[in-house]
Amino acid sequence: MSLKSLIANPLGFGTAPLGNMFRDVPQDEVQATVDAAWNNGVRYFDTAPFYGAGLSESRLGDALVGRPRDEYVLSSKVGRIILDELEDPTSRELGEKSGLFEHGNRNRIVNDYSADATLRSIEDSLRRLKTDRLDIVWIHDIAQDFYGDEWLERFETARKGAFRVLTRLREEGVIKAWGLGVNRVEPIELTLDLDEPQPDGFLLAGRYSLLDHDRALQRVMPQAVEQGVSIVVGGPYSSGVTAGGEHFEYQKATPAVLAKLERIRAVARAHGVEVKAAALQFALAHPAVVAAIPGSTRVAHANEDHAALSAVIPAAFWNDLRQQGLINALAPVPAA
Repeated sequence: MSLKSLIANPLGFGTAPLGNMFRDVPQDEVQATVDAAWNNGVRYFDTAPFYGAGLSESRLGDALVGRPRDEYVLSSKVGRIILDELEDPTSRELGEKSGLFEHGNRNRIVNDYSADATLRSIEDSLRRLKTDRLDIVWIHDIAQDFYGDEWLERFETARKGAFRVLTRLREEGVIKAWGLGVNRVEPIELTLDLDEPQPDGFLLAGRYSLLDHDRALQRVMPQAVEQGVSIVVGGPYSSGVTAGGEHFEYQKATPAVLAKLERIRAVARAHGVEVKAAALQFALAHPAVVAAIPGSTRVAHANEDHAALSAVIPAAFWNDLRQQGLINALAPVPAA
């Protein structure tokens, strides 16, 4: 099933923050934010075992209990197994964006993209999510940002393992779609060049945003359109910096990033535009994109996301960004 037909609402909900990303989030905030997203019409929820070592999945499962399962689309990810064994927080073996989920569960995480691990990961996710099925499964983070020079070796393991298992599960009707969930374009480019069965789409986080889109725009986006696969944009606010936060690429934003953002803000002020609305609508304007999935643990932010989706942005704003070199001249922008 195509992602376009599966995901009806372009605004989804990314649940990495539910895994205590950057801070210890109270459970009542989690429930209230998921409720607000639901009340705003969100029907696509994305999670992963990696988010807080299972915490995001467990919390999302609790928050969605009682919602009719046929009324929403659910995706999670494979590539990490969450063990019962706990880690010493002073010697945590993740080696992956340390500190990102320092307030999450202390369970040890094992990276494994093999066929057996893929099946086990799905079973574990179903248990944590308290559901009988996943609609979409993403293969998580097989890219250089997590594995350095070993990423191609990890990719090959996934190609022989997770790729084939998920293709079979899709053919059997166990899942409806699968793809890669990554923060870099290289694994997507490599996958699009494969001759073997293709995924249904990709979850690309941070690489097609108002602040950073040149590389994805060159090859990934046009090739996705050509091959009929879809893109879900993760991190449309660039880890929060374009929505008033202080992070970019999961780290404190650099002076160079903040300087570019301030130039965008100056244009936005001149046209009476909210940068958050511009960031969300920019990500959704490309024909390859079927949804964007900002994450939040605040009711106010979930409501802002909903408002940003329909905010009126004049064509002159986009023209000024182009003229100042703040967005790529070839990037599609929303119709005024």
